[in-house]
Amino acid sequence: MRINKGSLAIGLIILLFTLFKYYSSTQVNEVTGEKQHIALSVQDEIAMGLQSAPQMAAEFGGLSSNLNNQAIAKKVGQRIVAYSSAANTPYKFDFHLLADPNTVNAFALPGGQIFITDGLLRRLKTEDQLAGVLGHEAGHVVARHSAEKMAEDQLYQGILNSATIGSGGDMSVAQIGQLVAGSKSMKFGRNQELQSDDLGVRFMIEAGYDPTAMIDVMEILKEASGGRDVPEFQSTHPSPENRVQHIQEAIQKYNRIYQKK
Repeated sequence: MRINKGSLAIGLIILLFTLFKYYSSTQVNEVTGEKQHIALSVQDEIAMGLQSAPQMAAEFGGLSSNLNNQAIAKKVGQRIVAYSSAANTPYKFDFHLLADPNTVNAFALPGGQIFITDGLLRRLKTEDQLAGVLGHEAGHVVARHSAEKMAEDQLYQGILNSATIGSGGDMSVAQIGQLVAGSKSMKFGRNQELQSDDLGVRFMIEAGYDPTAMIDVMEILKEASGGRDVPEFQSTHPSPENRVQHIQEAIQKYNRIYQKK
C-alpha cells in the first residue's frame, strides 16, 4: 500500500492535536483524589444535566404521580448528599422518581440530576437499598464520569481520524480502530461502574446507612434481568458477581477508614 506523504502529515497533525487536547484537560478530583481527563467544566455539566432532564423523564413516562414515593426518593437522596463527601462538591443534586412501572433502572445525568424508575423502586425492600441505588448514581456524578467519558470518546475519535487520513482512507484501518475503541470504551464503562459502587458504599457509610444493602441491590438487579447476563468483556457493566466482590472489598476498606476516625 502506497501512503501519500501529504495524508500522512495531516494525520500526524490531527494526532498531535488530539493528544495535546486530551492531556492538557487534566484535573484532580477533590473527592476521589484521582487525576482525570475532563471534556466539560462543572458549570457545563450542571447546565447539560438540567437541559436534558425533562427529555429523559419523558422517555420513561414522566415523573411519578405518587407524591409519597417521590418524597421518599428525594429524602433518601438528599440525606446521602448532605451527610457524605458529595456535599463538598458544587453539583446541584436533585432526585426524581419516574413513572415507568416496567423498566428496572436508575441513572444520573451530568451535574446531579438523578432518576430512579418506579419499576426499580417497587422491587426495593428497605430504605438502605434505596440509598445504595442513589449513592451509586451520586458516585457517577461526583466522579465526573460523563465528562471523563466524553473526553475519552474525543480522544479515540481523533486517533481514528488520524489513522484513517494518514493511511490514505484505508477502511480496514478505520474498522480496526473502531473495534479497538469500542473494546476500550466498554472497559472504561465497567471501571466507572465499579468506581461508582465504591463511592456508593462510601457515601452510605458516611450518611449512616447499611452498606451491605448494596449487595442486596445486586441480587435484585440480577433477578430483574432474568439471569440474562452477557460475558463481561462484551458489556459496559461488570458481572454481578464481580460487582459484589468489589462492594464487599469497599465495605471492608471504608469500615477500617471510618473506625479510625
